[in-house]
Amino acid sequence: MKILFVSAEVAPFAKVGGLADVAGALPKALKEQGHDVRIVMPLYRMIEDDPRWDLATTLDAFNVTMSAHWQKVASFKETEHEGIPVGFIGTDEWFPLSTGSDTVYQRGGMQYLFFSEAVLTAMEELDWIPDVVHCNDWHTGFLPLLMREKHGRTWDRVASVFTIHNFAYQGDFGIEVLDALDLPRSLYNPEQVEAWGRVNFLKAGCVFADKVNTVSETYANEIQTPEFGHKLDGLMRHLHQLGRLRGILNGIDTDVFNPQTDANLSANYTLRNLAGKAECKQALLKEVSLDPVEGAPLLGVVTRISGQKGIHLIIEAAQAMFTLPVQLIIQGLGEPDMCESLRALEQQHPQHFRYIQRFDAPLAQRVYAGSDAFLMPSVFEPCGLGQMIAMRYGSVPIVRRTGGLADTIFEGQNGFVFDRIAAMDLLAAIVRAHESYAESTRWQALVTAGMSQDLTWTQSAAAYEQMYRDAIKTRRLFLAKAS
Repeated sequence: MKILFVSAEVAPFAKVGGLADVAGALPKALKEQGHDVRIVMPLYRMIEDDPRWDLATTLDAFNVTMSAHWQKVASFKETEHEGIPVGFIGTDEWFPLSTGSDTVYQRGGMQYLFFSEAVLTAMEELDWIPDVVHCNDWHTGFLPLLMREKHGRTWDRVASVFTIHNFAYQGDFGIEVLDALDLPRSLYNPEQVEAWGRVNFLKAGCVFADKVNTVSETYANEIQTPEFGHKLDGLMRHLHQLGRLRGILNGIDTDVFNPQTDANLSANYTLRNLAGKAECKQALLKEVSLDPVEGAPLLGVVTRISGQKGIHLIIEAAQAMFTLPVQLIIQGLGEPDMCESLRALEQQHPQHFRYIQRFDAPLAQRVYAGSDAFLMPSVFEPCGLGQMIAMRYGSVPIVRRTGGLADTIFEGQNGFVFDRIAAMDLLAAIVRAHESYAESTRWQALVTAGMSQDLTWTQSAAAYEQMYRDAIKTRRLFLAKAS
């Protein structure tokens, strides 16, 4: 199959969260299965200025017709990464303002309308029309709609799939976004793009794509409920009944996340020889200026600092955690008030806690490798890659039973699990982990189970292949009925 993979962030070019990891790894797994895969993403300033990528200009300037009154000039540059062509949509507005991971996403929706229209226009200019367009998250939600409502003649036979990486972010704007594209206002209805008085980009992707998925089976079920459905649970139940919604668990790139070869570590190690992991722990403690505490496991957290990630539960449980004892390192950026609370907690417990308030990918690898256990007390977690990366590095996950965490971590087998969104329940799971840590044989069994788990993209890529085939079949059936 010819597969076009479209995303607002793709590792290693631009990364904010797990979407970038998926967009960087899944196409590689699909290529290994023999498919012709291309990736397209925005051309951010930080990419254009980075000499590593050696960008070649494929289309120096082409017109993107948004409407009769709005036309933009765009460029299309390319590079190749691990054998996969990666294209970048450039323009003189929006994307050049993005100079780092914290500025990739900007307010507003017009840049993503432009991006979606420019992707289709560029592929037409290059005469490369795929069998399937794989769209990701709300930023690309209008792409399936544009394929049907504006580019039908060229794209009618092309299937589309839409992956929801986080249902909480939907992209809702006023009706004027339809006018900006010369799209009929008749689309503004509850059956198509309107949701609670706004044009909803995520809903547009779900309605117009041939197949929809999210990134774990449990999360696919959760978003059909009022608790996790963010006011679109009815639509999700409808898609499920039609057979258009499924859950496909993410994998991780085990070449990138590999303790045996990771150049960011002070020592490399394998399951058969874990001596290097102990060395990584010592080096990490020294790096963050923490003196070891006898009998204390080191807990690691690498995450966005937010309520969704359950950071408030860690803060509430901290005093009791440190008396067990445990030591804790948290790395990440996020909500200012919560970051301030973490800084205050560090001042109160300087022997037990460090908060690293920055985005630092190499340090994150060292936290995974140096920690004994890894905390993910998420309120909700569509898939979660952190628990998988942690297992790969021999760090035992402690998680809340939700989304992809429920599908990958099992109490006493490869980690520790709690159910309620409550600090006491998190603390109880940490106590169980602390007790196991004190018994080397039990702890080693947990480490072995995690490091032995198949975390590759192989099974997930096969599931995506099947979804693509199903989407193509759905499109052909639709066209046959329409004719």
